[in-house]
Amino acid sequence: MYLMTPLRLGCTIRLLLLAVLPVTAQAVATNETVHAFDMATPGYQYRFPHDHGAHERFRTEWWYYTGHVVAADGHRFGFELTFFRRGMPPDQVQTLPSRWSIQQLYLAHLALTDLDAGRFYYADKVSREGLGKAGADTDRLHVWVDRWSLLTNDPAASRHQLQAATDSVAINLTVIPKKPPVIHGHDGLSRKGADPGQASHYYSLTHLATEGQIRVGTETFAVTGLSWMDHEFGSADLGLNVVGWDWFSLQLSDSTELMWYSLRRADGSSDPVSSGTLVLADGRAHALDAQDLNIEPLAHWTSPRSNGRYPQRWRLTSATMGLDVTVESLLADQELDTARSTGVTYWEGAVSVSGQVRGAPVTGRGYVEMTGYAERFTPKL
Repeated sequence: MYLMTPLRLGCTIRLLLLAVLPVTAQAVATNETVHAFDMATPGYQYRFPHDHGAHERFRTEWWYYTGHVVAADGHRFGFELTFFRRGMPPDQVQTLPSRWSIQQLYLAHLALTDLDAGRFYYADKVSREGLGKAGADTDRLHVWVDRWSLLTNDPAASRHQLQAATDSVAINLTVIPKKPPVIHGHDGLSRKGADPGQASHYYSLTHLATEGQIRVGTETFAVTGLSWMDHEFGSADLGLNVVGWDWFSLQLSDSTELMWYSLRRADGSSDPVSSGTLVLADGRAHALDAQDLNIEPLAHWTSPRSNGRYPQRWRLTSATMGLDVTVESLLADQELDTARSTGVTYWEGAVSVSGQVRGAPVTGRGYVEMTGYAERFTPKL
């Protein structure tokens, strides 16, 4: 889950407009408004696979894949591939020449953790919808920025194709859902604040069988593994008192999965709307509220570039789930500085899990995302 903010995206939009549009259009993105977009409200009815596509009635949307894969020789990798869509209000679009009209802005992040080599690679992109440089279909999963893409070709969306490449690394993966989509929150609504509209529509595919190729430099590995997909869309901001968030997606050896996000306040406490979802082995999902999980950071790492001090090991306990596990980063330096796209410095990395659930030993893998450690997250309403 990546919580895109109007402040960050507004800066990106302005930079892009200044770079590619005539001077007469430079003021277009200086006055953002949400009035042209739908707000996330209770009772949203999902329709799959249609809802894998874009939802242009909402201002902000992202498709987000993470996973752990391994080559035949045992070489281990973690990966992240994320696409973002940002809608421009119609009153801003109308002032632009049609050829260069930016109705939608698209951004993407790629990260690869070479766990055995102890190396972390990442890249980011930003492009406009005009001239076909980027886009997203509204009736199926097909999102692209230049040659990076997500795609399903079959009507049931039973296979997702992930492709992205740089000079240093590349991924070409097929992921196959083995559990149905999991809807997060209550009544189709994932709360991100106490005010009306501070919410999103958010679902996940928590168990994706994965196969394909990973390239590092000139070496290509055939890999298999397990991945996770998030898709979220909405139009509102977070609360003004939120300075960052911690997000966990954990896949356990008992075939259960756990998603959790904690919205951090300035005083270090967790906002009461923080929540999560437990997914059972048979695919049934149970919503979790703020009081259902406790997270205790046990160790930290300080980035030599941003000076952000990030947790690296956590103890997660829950009486509700009978859970007591340790989550640990598999590589300390998994920090991304996305100055060329979303403008956020954040930590997104592969983690391991060990401990017990209801007295039985359990292991696992997952991903953790942390923002607001390198710099205070500042939402703009």
